[in-house]
Amino acid sequence: MATNIPTARTAIILAAGKGMRMKSAMPKVMHAVAGKAMIDWSIDLALSVECDRTLVVCSPGQPDLKAHVEARLGPGTVALQERQLGTGDAVRAARQAFGSLSGTVVVLYGDTPLIRPESVRSLFEAVEADATLGVLGFEAAEPGGYGRLIMAGDASLSRIIEAKDATAEERAVTLCNSGVMAGRADKLFALLERVTNDNAKGEFYLTDIVGLAKSDGGTNQVVVCEEADVLGVNSRIQLAEANAAFQARKRSNIMASGVTLLAPETVFFSHDTEIGPDTIVEPNVVFGPGVKIDENVQIKAFSQLEGAHVSSGAVVGPYARLRPGSEIGPDVRIGNFVETKNVRLGQGAKINHLSYAGDGSVGAGANIGAGTIFCNYDGFEKHETHVGAGAFVGSNSALVAPVRVGDGAYIGSGSVITKDVSADALSVARARQIERAGWAVTYRSSMQAKKENTSGE
Repeated sequence: MATNIPTARTAIILAAGKGMRMKSAMPKVMHAVAGKAMIDWSIDLALSVECDRTLVVCSPGQPDLKAHVEARLGPGTVALQERQLGTGDAVRAARQAFGSLSGTVVVLYGDTPLIRPESVRSLFEAVEADATLGVLGFEAAEPGGYGRLIMAGDASLSRIIEAKDATAEERAVTLCNSGVMAGRADKLFALLERVTNDNAKGEFYLTDIVGLAKSDGGTNQVVVCEEADVLGVNSRIQLAEANAAFQARKRSNIMASGVTLLAPETVFFSHDTEIGPDTIVEPNVVFGPGVKIDENVQIKAFSQLEGAHVSSGAVVGPYARLRPGSEIGPDVRIGNFVETKNVRLGQGAKINHLSYAGDGSVGAGANIGAGTIFCNYDGFEKHETHVGAGAFVGSNSALVAPVRVGDGAYIGSGSVITKDVSADALSVARARQIERAGWAVTYRSSMQAKKENTSGE
């Protein structure tokens, strides 16, 4: 056991790759997996394993990425790698930019979004327990171009060999390198100074420090994770694969927590979706960022939710759309083809059919009839509509904001309400119905005669 165990933890995230295969004007690591940019996955990973400092290596041609990182981590957290000369060169760029680092350093990647925190914690623990280096590895179904982890007889890691530099025997190894590595800062950087670019790519490989550490008498330890956890993204195809891997993981976790997914493969979650037990989610439901569902909720088929909170006992859908700011209270009913946005619905309120409620509130037990519209936008500004508890709004009504409908009030069907309605009042705002007996017969006859005269010309 080490006598001077380092306690400071630093993450260096490598994100300078140009991502040419993405064919995008946006930096590769800014592309999202499950609604969150890949670079933010890596930053959040570093924060979740109690890193005292998180540093990101970018290229000079990525001002948007630099600004994004500094907005999250503060100024002085980005190092620039002037030329892409390999992972070893990128870590050197971090050292040059930030000076001496103490404690334990872990090297992460901005395009590997699904690494689990427990794997990185295990790397830290290995180094803090006196391993020279800790390396995150995985058993690959098809090793292909991955670097191979060559183990020693004592079950320690002897060296890492890149696929292009490997012999046929070495390429047969299925234990592969993820690229993620941890080490004592002083030892890691001292080893890195000895790395050369004498290899098939002419690059400085961070992985070379493993062999150097072994030749110095050090001990390197491998932490093994699932292959899907270290899926790297270099193309749109791999981006889709990372999203699919996340969805598979999230679906399993959601169901294990007590949620029923009737057709799991058709339900899509965001990185931050929260769902309580005894909730049922029907097929073809999409959860965007910022959704929290309490226990015992039913989300019916083909609904889409984003930035919404749904309370216990509520039923949503089918074909409902809850937009950001929707606060759905207990036992509320949101029906088919209903859209809500920035609106609070009190307990037991109902909007069952073909309606839009945006900017305002609906009181407990109120009923909003089919085809009702909250007219919240005047072309320049948004205004609020508030419907009181127990109110009844008849079908095909338009509530022109700003307007208030009092508790227990009734709105006649087809009304356009432009003024406040008192509690327990009836308000009807529509043209008077007129009936002209026999008009239709006369109209049809005249139109038929006109048609016949036209055809005979």
